[in-house]
Amino acid sequence: MQIEDNIAITGAAGFIGSYLAGYLNQLGYENLVLVDDFSDEAKAPNLEGKQYLHKVEREDFFDWYAQNPGAVQYIFHLGARTDTTESDYEIFRKLNLDYSKKIWELCTKNNIPLVYASSAATYGDGEHGYSDEIEDVSVLKPLNAYAVSKNEFDIWALQQASTPPTWAGVKFFNVYGPNEFHKGRMASVVYHAYNQIKATGEVKLFKSHNPEYKDGEQMRDFIYVRDVVRICVWLMVQPPGKGLYNAGTGKARTFKDLVKAIFKTLKKPENIIYVDTPEDIRDKYQYYTQADMHKFLQSGYDRPFCSIEEGIREYVGFYLERNSTF
Repeated sequence: MQIEDNIAITGAAGFIGSYLAGYLNQLGYENLVLVDDFSDEAKAPNLEGKQYLHKVEREDFFDWYAQNPGAVQYIFHLGARTDTTESDYEIFRKLNLDYSKKIWELCTKNNIPLVYASSAATYGDGEHGYSDEIEDVSVLKPLNAYAVSKNEFDIWALQQASTPPTWAGVKFFNVYGPNEFHKGRMASVVYHAYNQIKATGEVKLFKSHNPEYKDGEQMRDFIYVRDVVRICVWLMVQPPGKGLYNAGTGKARTFKDLVKAIFKTLKKPENIIYVDTPEDIRDKYQYYTQADMHKFLQSGYDRPFCSIEEGIREYVGFYLERNSTF
């Protein structure tokens, strides 16, 4: 990517999309085309101070491009419906599958490199592991409609004979960090735990309903949003090959580790209370996720990933405590 190139970001007002816009600005890229549903005023603070060329409504983007051919040289497609509790698959089919196919076709027809957001949720309960080198992703069994839609697009993309000049589907693991305040229930555990501790001095974690795990020792691959956008930019700038790539740290940590780091950053005594996992998600709950990062790291990427202690110290201390965005 050259500084003068125009770079489109879908989902640009959202969590990862807005952070990516700010990160690209820091690198000197200001010719950004921000694509999203901008009617949600809750997301407006995410774009404050960002430098960009155009804001284009999600539903207008393809018409806009038709009227401005050649106006984009790269696309980061991060926009999606991400509510894992939504059960109406039609919503996901429209926004996560059909819209993504149109983005793919636009990139293919116009020779535009593409990086798009997949999800680690596609791995389901992990019975097939967490490797992005699996050849047949159709064997994966996602546990909710959101994850199904992400896997369906991955399957479709891998089947295409006609593709963008380079493309990467990025399987985000448990991302946390600034600019996620608008996500409500879907915000990270870090965000919710911080607010609980500030309000009550305690934090509630789910009990384990699996005898193999003690309460609070369910494990996730928590990755700081800055590391995620660095991965996305690397895959665009140094494309190692078309296909799917994990975006995690490769080191699973417990929820207990995570909230202890928040208490420490806030200089408050640890006070953890365990509550039953809600029944509507209990049978779909993942007890362990850990990204296999070998394929991505073989691309030559050598920057260390933030530990949760480092990431939480920055996120809580610099952003949440100051009520600021990136």
